[in-house]
Amino acid sequence: MKLAATLLGVVIAALLTIAMLFTAGWSHPPIVGQQNGYRGTGMVQITTPAAMQRLQSANALPEAVENAPAGGDRAVDTYKNVQVLTDLSTAQFNSVMGAITEWVAPQQGCAYCHNVENMADDSLYTKKVARRMLQMTRHINSDDKAHVGATGVVCYTCHRGNPVPAFVFYDGAGWPQAGGFATSNYGMGHPDAANGSTALTQDPYTPLLEQAGLIRVQNTQALPKDGMGQSIQTTEQTYALMIAISNSLGVNCTFCHNTREFGQWAESTPQRVVAWHGIQMVRELNDKYLGPLKDVFPANRLGPHGDAPKLDCATCHQGASKPLLGASIAKDWPELVGTQP
Repeated sequence: MKLAATLLGVVIAALLTIAMLFTAGWSHPPIVGQQNGYRGTGMVQITTPAAMQRLQSANALPEAVENAPAGGDRAVDTYKNVQVLTDLSTAQFNSVMGAITEWVAPQQGCAYCHNVENMADDSLYTKKVARRMLQMTRHINSDDKAHVGATGVVCYTCHRGNPVPAFVFYDGAGWPQAGGFATSNYGMGHPDAANGSTALTQDPYTPLLEQAGLIRVQNTQALPKDGMGQSIQTTEQTYALMIAISNSLGVNCTFCHNTREFGQWAESTPQRVVAWHGIQMVRELNDKYLGPLKDVFPANRLGPHGDAPKLDCATCHQGASKPLLGASIAKDWPELVGTQP
């Protein structure tokens, strides 16, 4: 009997080891921990060498594209129908176009946005979208330094060599639609990547990153008055968004918060302020740049409710706390910062 029990224990231990090694949700040793807050607070970020290697591979930098001097003929004099990069020299303009091709459509080439028989032609929707994205990039690098700092962004930050960034969102994508009282359950009870495989809403982005919904969890009194209390739905949306942000940046809650007291800004890390500015930036970009493009995109590029693709934190970060692990491509491209003098 003892031998049988021993063998059974060995078999169970072996099965558990196999399950740990070959099922999701486990971190294979060795484990690397980095304290992210004050001593003794337990604000530790956890990773593994294998995860770090995967992150390095996913954030490989593109081949360098040579930029050009500002002197010489102006692009508006050399080419027809230049509407955005009107302050650039012809050499700068050509250099930027070459870089965009490598960053966004290396397989398709110039024909992805242009009628190559008539480069001034505006018949392709992709050219109109690209113009607006250039304006957005310049705006981010000039006016959103509270979030992007001196690192800045270029087209590659989001696109990574793909015509469509890997991470965008649409309004209420995947919500079960019915009728009557069950018109929509707002994605509740349908675990997916956005809500961290929980029963929270599938779409915290629309109310909180497209619209300016309140990002709140805690009420300050037991029975709030005058409509100041936060509903359970608001709390669930907030939790779902925080999970999505954590996954987007490859971090846990303690990257921004001291979990002893989530609501206290004084006990939070500086990253929480940067994240706050990031949320404001994403809302503005979706409102002014991405959302209005629904009338430009063809029907097959719109979401299930007819809306344009929009960005969230994952669009730029893609699993890294700093996009491209903090590498700045924008510093080499002053053409993508503001308006050239």
